[in-house]
Amino acid sequence: MGISAVIIAFNEEAKIGDCIRSVSWADEVVVVDSHSTDRTREIAEGLGARVIERDWPGFGRQKQFGADAAKNDLVLSIDADEIVSDELANEIQTLDLTSADAFRMPRLSHYLGKPIRHGSWYPDWQIRLFDRRKCHWSNDAVHESVIVPSGNIKDLSSDLLHFSSEGILHHAQMIYERYAPLGAERLKQQNKRVSFVHLLFSGTGAFVKGYFLKLGFLDGVRGLLIATFAGYNAFLKHAIRYEQQLNEKASLSSADTTDS
Repeated sequence: MGISAVIIAFNEEAKIGDCIRSVSWADEVVVVDSHSTDRTREIAEGLGARVIERDWPGFGRQKQFGADAAKNDLVLSIDADEIVSDELANEIQTLDLTSADAFRMPRLSHYLGKPIRHGSWYPDWQIRLFDRRKCHWSNDAVHESVIVPSGNIKDLSSDLLHFSSEGILHHAQMIYERYAPLGAERLKQQNKRVSFVHLLFSGTGAFVKGYFLKLGFLDGVRGLLIATFAGYNAFLKHAIRYEQQLNEKASLSSADTTDS
């Protein structure tokens, strides 16, 4: 059974090469690019990938589009800032690919030059290899996941490597510009309300969970930074949603006044 490696990308010229080379053993490599303005497309095509240009609809929908565009039913879906380790590549190539509908793998993130093996970041299990006839991506704009209706999932032992953050400022920027706003939008879509209690405890709770309960302190200063940013993300997400609620209430009040 052939495997299609599907990668989503936008302005990833610094990382796309290593990502594609890590799946060069796949039967095809498809890159779904959101109109990059750097050399992402040029590098990808130079390495033999089939590049498809497409507007950005959100993580889940973009990944589903890539899976649908693949030539093979067995899809390995990774991001441009991820690398399939040699161990994982060998494990996949020796798998009985008919033994499950989807395969789950641990993701090992690197932060400030070192792998993070504790806290909320590891093992960070991810379903990334799946039969598209039996599974599909969720439509979530962030924290998307593969839906496996049968529940027939097999765990792999080797790591998918993740190189997302380029430093402290980049980490803070990703939270401010992407993860917190998208997280707030997800709360809104789920019709979840944010109260004073959420604002008071969400950040602290996320920090305690990552740093103490999940042993993030074993990663030293990096563990402290990651847990702190997790708290910041949780607080900011809820704060943005709270602001949305205030704006919604003000709009309703204005409409009621107009109607009167």
